[in-house]
Amino acid sequence: MMEETAARLPVRQTPLEHGLQVFQRVVALACLAFGTAYWVQLLGFFEGAHWRVDLMPFHWQMAAVPLAVLFPFAAVGLWLLASWGAVVWFLCVAMEFAMYGFFPDLYGSRPLLLVLHMAAFGCFAVMRGMLYLRQRRAD
Repeated sequence: MMEETAARLPVRQTPLEHGLQVFQRVVALACLAFGTAYWVQLLGFFEGAHWRVDLMPFHWQMAAVPLAVLFPFAAVGLWLLASWGAVVWFLCVAMEFAMYGFFPDLYGSRPLLLVLHMAAFGCFAVMRGMLYLRQRRAD
């Protein structure tokens, strides 16, 4: 009987765990915004050659279509605090880093976006590392 009662009690979160959850949900909102921006670009809400998928150059089609799907998918995973959400987010960050970092002649240069991605992923890695070390010490 005592074990059943103990199993029902909620486990208190540490401030680090709570901070990581809040951070993941903030990143999820940013991923949703990025995904929406790619969908706006693909559907052609604005005038111009790069603002409709059938008028885009092939290299933009190859980048924008997967990112339009993966960013919202990453947002759902991060919001649900699922482990696969961070993996899909990493794929999106890697794709944009490759686009704007290694092929600026095709996609343009967006150094502020790259710094933002590196800072966000660095914060995530540090928080996950701290959580891992804390759990390792507890065991």
